[in-house]
Amino acid sequence: MSIFGFHKTQMVAPEDALPGRAAAMPVPARHEVLGTSLRPPYPDATQIAEFALGCFWGAERTFWRTPGVVSTSVGYEGGFTPNPTYEEVCSGRTGHAETVRVVFDPAKTSYPELLRIFWESHNPTQGMRQGHDMGTQYRSVIFYQSPEQQAEAESSLASYQERLTAAGYGKITTEVVPAAEFYFAEDYHQQYLSDAKNPNGYCPDHGTGVSCPIGVVKADG
Repeated sequence: MSIFGFHKTQMVAPEDALPGRAAAMPVPARHEVLGTSLRPPYPDATQIAEFALGCFWGAERTFWRTPGVVSTSVGYEGGFTPNPTYEEVCSGRTGHAETVRVVFDPAKTSYPELLRIFWESHNPTQGMRQGHDMGTQYRSVIFYQSPEQQAEAESSLASYQERLTAAGYGKITTEVVPAAEFYFAEDYHQQYLSDAKNPNGYCPDHGTGVSCPIGVVKADG
């Protein structure tokens, strides 16, 4: 136990979660890089995918650079506290994971392609951490939006587990769960690594390939 009697790497019980608030976090109307809307409604025919893969700064940048992605935003999902602050999420007492919402055009990219990027952009075998970042907020999660997304996510997990096992790596700890309420993170987190906000910004252990075993077993072999 920590000096506060709580482990950030253990999921908080609902009854012990912070109470949060009714007011939603204000965020910019437009994406800093893509110029599209951060909040719904999104363009007709687009779809939503949501992923947690450690630090959401670098994860969001990876997805907004992907052809066919219309908009991205970062937020908190999978926990119990309504409209949490970043500090509350960091305490480990909200249950949320740092999550990237990806709005994409299925005529230009596909959910399986986004899953490939998800798997190959982080280490999905580390449980409640990612690299040096420790805590439930850094766990790996696929929040599916439909039965079709669920089936594709579970199939891709099985495929990558087979590749990792063959390469001598451990068990994937990624959760595949229904999408829950997505709470937008604060303004300063949105597109944090854009040239306008932090041109020299860096998210430790994310997007470098250093801690990512998938990097040696990519989908194309």
